[in-house]
Amino acid sequence: MNARIVSYGRGARWLGEGWQMFRAAPLGWLALIFAYWILMTLVSILPVVGLAAASVLVPPFSVGFMAAARAAANGGPLTLSILFAGFRERVVPQIALGFIYAGLLALLISATALADEGALASWLVTGRRPGDEALASEGFSTALMMAAALYLPVTMMYWFAPVLVAWNGFGVAKGLFYSFFACLMNWRAFVAYAAVTAVVTVVLPFVVLSALLLFSSGAMRASITSLVFPLLIILLPTLFASFYASYRDVFGGDPQPLVLH
Repeated sequence: MNARIVSYGRGARWLGEGWQMFRAAPLGWLALIFAYWILMTLVSILPVVGLAAASVLVPPFSVGFMAAARAAANGGPLTLSILFAGFRERVVPQIALGFIYAGLLALLISATALADEGALASWLVTGRRPGDEALASEGFSTALMMAAALYLPVTMMYWFAPVLVAWNGFGVAKGLFYSFFACLMNWRAFVAYAAVTAVVTVVLPFVVLSALLLFSSGAMRASITSLVFPLLIILLPTLFASFYASYRDVFGGDPQPLVLH
């Protein structure tokens, strides 16, 4: 299997290509997002095993969203069944990826407890917000930075691994390896992608909503808050589709491919 190095300019366009795929079938995308949210919520609230089970299901569902993006890019229909594509294509290694993912998350969360005595870990696992004193502590800030630093390599391993396993026939270890190094080799493209994504999903909405709040002298506070959810349901499918844009660029063929060994 060949991977290629793409320019930072390509990475900067991935989110825009995701938006085009969303625009191709917006109602289908929204149906998939709501179905996914409902299913994962139901799984997450299961006693004892809920969060772990939800983590295990992330890889096969990510293949479903990649299949949806591929269908949208090719002008095909988006049906609810496409969400479960990852459960129909090499499901055993997909679930194996899920168990590894859940294990890595458990290790990551446990590691943060060394910095803040478990405040962040407890929040993530139980959903109970720590007290203001704990949130303001230096240890909690350190735990957040540790979580971000430790999650980066996990993200790199899982960015392409599920779809490489499902569509390209990779084994679990090979999929994780290729995904990690494909991301590493394309760090410039991913930095550009992250910058564009941050501007579109965080900076721009913050500036626009803050300006509306300022010019309305606070009168529109409730209305502005109600805009967050519609914005979120537009951004999520765009992000999911942009993952496929990155896969298509990096593993989509090249006249002078770079072969990973």
